[in-house]
Amino acid sequence: MKKKKINIVTLGCSKNLVDSEQIMTRMAAAGYEPVFDSDSTDARTVVVNTCGFIGDAKEESIETILRFAQARSEGLIDRLYVIGCLSERYRDELRTEIPEVDEYFGARDLAEIVRGLGAQWRDEMPGGRIISTPSHYAYLKIAEGCNWGCGYCAIPLIRGRHVSVPMERLLDEARKLAEGGVRELMVIAQDTTYYGLDLYGRRRLGELLRALCRIDDIEWIRLHYAYPAHFPEEVIEAMAEEPKICKYLDIPLQHISDSQLRAMRRGITREETLALVRHLREAVPGIALRTTLLVGYPGESEADFAELEEFVRRTRFERLGVFPYSEEEGTYSATQLSDNVPEEVKRMRAERIMEIQNNISREENVKRVGQRLRVIVDRREGEWWVARSQYDSPEVDEEILIPADRELETGRFYEVRVTGAEDYDLYAELF
Repeated sequence: MKKKKINIVTLGCSKNLVDSEQIMTRMAAAGYEPVFDSDSTDARTVVVNTCGFIGDAKEESIETILRFAQARSEGLIDRLYVIGCLSERYRDELRTEIPEVDEYFGARDLAEIVRGLGAQWRDEMPGGRIISTPSHYAYLKIAEGCNWGCGYCAIPLIRGRHVSVPMERLLDEARKLAEGGVRELMVIAQDTTYYGLDLYGRRRLGELLRALCRIDDIEWIRLHYAYPAHFPEEVIEAMAEEPKICKYLDIPLQHISDSQLRAMRRGITREETLALVRHLREAVPGIALRTTLLVGYPGESEADFAELEEFVRRTRFERLGVFPYSEEEGTYSATQLSDNVPEEVKRMRAERIMEIQNNISREENVKRVGQRLRVIVDRREGEWWVARSQYDSPEVDEEILIPADRELETGRFYEVRVTGAEDYDLYAELF
């Protein structure tokens, strides 16, 4: 009997991606054929996993729902379901505005959507998780939700409070991923550093990272979304001592001005931030720090922004992204503060930060010409093999382009020498 196909379209962050993979793993166990993010499939059932974090993400989610709603109206698909963060927050409004959708489910309703699709939800995944990424890397979500309550962030309203996944379950999942060919694990959560506090009464991220390092076939472990306040020292020690842990840390700092950090309710000061950055670079020489900044938050003055500019210039982050503030219903900033920075000023400030970062990235990349790097090959594009070093995460960071004048294997590690540099890409040849 031919398997029924289900196409799941995932928007937003890698945490959403893991949710989609978990849903499709259960559907595959029930005899369905999962398809990820395809516009050309003949699947008659579509699930849209939405993002509702900021304004642009909401707009993209709504446009995607409308596109598939039109396809359903034209008879191109039979069933359409919507899940995720946007649906969690605006389910009633969406039902009214886009009635073509068969059902809306929230971000915490994974079991319900699986049952709605006609399968059985099981907590365990005995066959291992199906991944939608290339077979050599995968995301390991170690917790759900967040306890911090930053002024601008709706995640606690959408996802609830922090809930850690038991360590034994994570290690079992990681082993199965390794057995399936995964060589690089991206450890993710809304705040990875909080891991374990709710389950064990203490933070156990450092312990978890060391345990993951003991899995033989995993060669790279990468840490994303680490909250800077009360950063666990044992995590820094693990990064310094364990060769499998990439010298890479995604640590969203948002701002450096004390007045903005207080208004954002970040629980950290300028001096504490500077001290943490110094400590990370001293303890883990060569570490690549990725950060995210937020500009145009209520009350951000010219002096606050000038302070942020100088911070970016002096700190010289290896990787950096910036977002203009977007007011989110129900958050502290939306209810207690006035969105008083004009939109054009927000955009100009974001562009200015990226202009500074572009120059930094170009200058640092030029310095890497001639260096020897260990890279993993992700894919081939035309005349180039596309690879990454331990300093770069897939989708968001730099890529290393290797001439495709000889056959390489995706998912395999190679030694290369950097031969050229651009703002956000490097060129290399096999060593």
